[in-house]
Amino acid sequence: MKILLIGGTGTISMAVTKKLCAEGHDVFLLNRGSRTAELPEHVHILQGDISDEAAAGKLLSGMTFDAVGEFIGFVPAQIERDIRLFQGKTRQYIYISSASAYQKPLSSPIIMESTPLVNPYWQYSRDKIACEELLMKAYRENGFPVTIVRPSHTYDERSVPLGVHGNGGSWQVIRRMTEGRPVIIHGDGTSLWTITHNSDFAKGYCGLIGNLHAIGQAYHITSDESLTWNQIYQIIADTLGVKLNAVHIPSDFLAAVSSYDLEGSLIGDKACSVIFDNSKIKRAVPGFCATVRADQGIRRTVEHILAHPEFQRADPDFDSWCDRVIGAFQGMMRTLSPKG
Repeated sequence: MKILLIGGTGTISMAVTKKLCAEGHDVFLLNRGSRTAELPEHVHILQGDISDEAAAGKLLSGMTFDAVGEFIGFVPAQIERDIRLFQGKTRQYIYISSASAYQKPLSSPIIMESTPLVNPYWQYSRDKIACEELLMKAYRENGFPVTIVRPSHTYDERSVPLGVHGNGGSWQVIRRMTEGRPVIIHGDGTSLWTITHNSDFAKGYCGLIGNLHAIGQAYHITSDESLTWNQIYQIIADTLGVKLNAVHIPSDFLAAVSSYDLEGSLIGDKACSVIFDNSKIKRAVPGFCATVRADQGIRRTVEHILAHPEFQRADPDFDSWCDRVIGAFQGMMRTLSPKG
């Protein structure tokens, strides 16, 4: 099949690109040319910025596709642009939404595709919901062939999954662990979370391409494994061969004192216990199963980061913030403790 991916080199889309190429599809990427050295040799690069609709239209002039995958559409205006560009030019348009769009606070920790979409805590999630609504309207009214995919916390070899981190990614937390310094775990660390390796996600995503039953449908694609945040951080520490020095701090406290939008990413996402029911994707893609266990995937990621200095990006602002927050929280506990 002839497939266009908008993006194609991110955490999720790179795994999709590699899998589609391995399966022998004719893969085109429309992006600005980052991470091209890691791409399979026979990928076709359409170098450009899709936000420049006129230029993108010229770049795609005369081309049609069996499927178009949108990985970098975050707000409705971008989706309106895509509908104009691809109406009548693709048999399937697959939109990457987000599992963070599901109901918060949750009425049930068991998440199915029928779980309501509402998140008052995170603008990112509300924008994704608006994009989904726009696409389904286009499907109902004009037959736009949309399939919606909702990833949850998906990771690759460049960054370990964490609950609290800065703008520089996961390295500063790893560094704090190796130095024996305290690291923040939100809440009491016992809420359940699901992390999915990008190679597993790609299995489900690629299986939806060309599936006529997927048109007009939404799917989440995640691992079936659930872990507590304490377990996730312990796996990282064990891989590093260090003792975990965890400081548990309430999520709402962290959200109140953070400039990292932790209200959205914690209260509206990671602080909520969720268990994904993957029955729907398994019906659509027979044989789909996430096989990279969390401890295996985290171990591989940590080892990769330690072996590649380019992923060891220091984040002094986040490091300083951690020290201030931990010091203030522990100081407050000492001050208010009846033991004095």
